[in-house]
Amino acid sequence: MTLSEIMQDSRVRIDAPHQFGKVAVLLGGNSAEREISLLSGAAVYKALRARGIDAHQLDAADDLVGALQSGAFDRAWIALHGRGGEDGTVQGLLEFLNIPYTGSSIKGSAISMDKLRTKRLITGAGLDTPDYRLITGPQDFDSITAALGLPLMIKPAEEGSSIGLARVERQDELAGAYAAAMQYGCEVFAERWASGREYTVAVLQGKALPLVRIDAVNTFYDYEAKYCSDQTRYVCPCDVSPEREREWGEMALQAFAAVGASGWGRVDFMLGEADEPLLLEVNTVPGMTAHSLVPMAAAAAGIEFDELVWRVLETSVKRTAATVGLPEAADAS
Repeated sequence: MTLSEIMQDSRVRIDAPHQFGKVAVLLGGNSAEREISLLSGAAVYKALRARGIDAHQLDAADDLVGALQSGAFDRAWIALHGRGGEDGTVQGLLEFLNIPYTGSSIKGSAISMDKLRTKRLITGAGLDTPDYRLITGPQDFDSITAALGLPLMIKPAEEGSSIGLARVERQDELAGAYAAAMQYGCEVFAERWASGREYTVAVLQGKALPLVRIDAVNTFYDYEAKYCSDQTRYVCPCDVSPEREREWGEMALQAFAAVGASGWGRVDFMLGEADEPLLLEVNTVPGMTAHSLVPMAAAAAGIEFDELVWRVLETSVKRTAATVGLPEAADAS
């Protein structure tokens, strides 16, 4: 039995809106991804209300603790991107307040937010990722280019949405790219440039959704290409064989499991010189905007946006199914 077949048995199905109770949609916050989170949260809130769920928006930049304590919420739909929402912080708060929440646990969230630790874990699981080197200072520049070659990518380890990423084509560009990445207050690493096509696999309750291929007109799939450009092309269904799609979907589920992620998310990868998949990162709270990839993949699987939002909310149920009277039974369909 494959990991996909095992994980498909984990879905909890909720049939009536009242079973969810009062739901807080957490959005905004203070991360570098605040604006995208506001868009994601607004779309999620609208979908939940359309399905008859008692949903309420809470901006995490305000008095979130007070709002959660006074609101008598039964669960939370986390639409926070980046630090403070995707790194285990808000998950820890919700567990302290005994409020079930969507998506990954504290551990899975914290690990996935850290690209360096993600790389180490997926490598340990026997999966491939582009070669990389930690940068501790300018003294590392020469050895890094000798090991990885040029061009290469500079990345802050704990930012999402391609924030702080830079492609370096010449040795004299390293200092500026490193300084820019260091502004985000986390470790910085260099990654060997992968020149093949970029793909993503959305994961929903143990199932890999249809592949999405990303054709960006920019040098790489940066923040502009993700959220602002109308020229980025998304191909779904992809022009790959069913066998290859199953293989890559299984790989994504393995990476998801390796970092302790659960519920829903997205796994990004690129193809190397021999068309081998090279994993880039695991996203535990992907975007839910008009440009977002998980809704696109879900639509290709016949899951409309409102239904997708409902199924993500179902991921908040398993933690408390035994104590709040909600069903524990799985449905693999």
